[in-house]
Amino acid sequence: MEKAKNILTIRRLTWAVLVLAGLLTLTAVGLLVSRMNRTHVGPSDTSCETVVVVAPGDTLGKLLSAQGISARDIDAIAKMLRKDAGVSTLRADNDKIEFVRASDDAPVTRMILRPGPWRVVELTCDDAGTWRCAAHDIERDTRAVYRAGEIRDGDSFYLAGSRAGIPAGILADVYDLLAFEMDFERDIRAGQRFSVLYEENFHDGAKIDNGHVIAVWFEALRGNVKMYRFRKSDGTIGYYDENGNGAIKSLKRTPINNARITSSFNLRRKHPVLGFTRAHKGVDFRASTGTPIPSAGAGRVVARGFNKGHGNYVKIRHNGSYETLYAHMSRFAKGVGVGTNVRQGQTIGYVGSTGMSTGPHLHYEIIKNGKHVNPMTVKLPAISNLGTGDKDRFLKYRALIDDANSQLKDNPNLFIQL
Repeated sequence: MEKAKNILTIRRLTWAVLVLAGLLTLTAVGLLVSRMNRTHVGPSDTSCETVVVVAPGDTLGKLLSAQGISARDIDAIAKMLRKDAGVSTLRADNDKIEFVRASDDAPVTRMILRPGPWRVVELTCDDAGTWRCAAHDIERDTRAVYRAGEIRDGDSFYLAGSRAGIPAGILADVYDLLAFEMDFERDIRAGQRFSVLYEENFHDGAKIDNGHVIAVWFEALRGNVKMYRFRKSDGTIGYYDENGNGAIKSLKRTPINNARITSSFNLRRKHPVLGFTRAHKGVDFRASTGTPIPSAGAGRVVARGFNKGHGNYVKIRHNGSYETLYAHMSRFAKGVGVGTNVRQGQTIGYVGSTGMSTGPHLHYEIIKNGKHVNPMTVKLPAISNLGTGDKDRFLKYRALIDDANSQLKDNPNLFIQL
């Protein structure tokens, strides 16, 4: 009985093994069929994709050559990118290029470049070996967002703005706008309130980046400052006050953002080096050596050199009435010399302590009609005001923005779809 029992057990085990093998075979066949069906859905599923992140020192030619693309095709692709997509340079640690092949050892037939979060450039190669370029803008979901804050004791505007939840990039833009009207060293007081309406851009429900500053309101010492972003009928965009006058001035009161004033305009100041009373015909801004010095306005360099008092200095003529001077530079910016045309905000030199100076700082002067004036109080000319037709449109637009501001002020967690 024992032997029969063993034989029966062996037969049952053999049968079980055969059944299990059959099931495994059927399962394998099913998976293979399913896999074959999937691989024949379309050519893109059998393709090989390689994504390359642009690194410092990379060039388009270097990256394409590494993917086996010929020098002739690289030249054609570079020209197409410039002409059809407006892409002339690659941004290190930012841009990515996706290379697509039919298989690992096949040539590249498709490339996808994203030169920014809202643009896609696609290059394709046909069977004849001809490359074509197409650029597409990604649709964005833009929303108007409201943030408001108040200056506290010991606050800087940056500190108060950050506490209010204003993103750093937007805060820097607001600072640049207000710098045309305000002295951030002397005009900031506890209790002053401010608000900002700005854009947030979304795609597929996810925030991608911040957009433009739509409007700014600030309770300044010399009167409330209001600025609105507005597109004129000719397509140009600018910032205007509540009456439609240009809010962007031809010169900035404070060339270096967030720099502390160490010495004000004073025609009877005791000179810190000479020790006797000598007119201080400008304003001194403390900054560390090497800090970039931007031009306060667009103009032409009329003097660049060294003298005993100013050390390294640059003088710029902005129009028939205004000139600015920047002194005590450690060095000049490359390419800036007498006769150079500079734009507003362009770096012209770097902070230093050359000449009669007790420490690194920028000495900044404004000369109006040949006479030195106080940069912090002089009334600066606007770049442009709105004409009659644009002004009527602007006043209606301003009313809409003010209404949006009022709604979001009462409901700061909401947004307005633009």
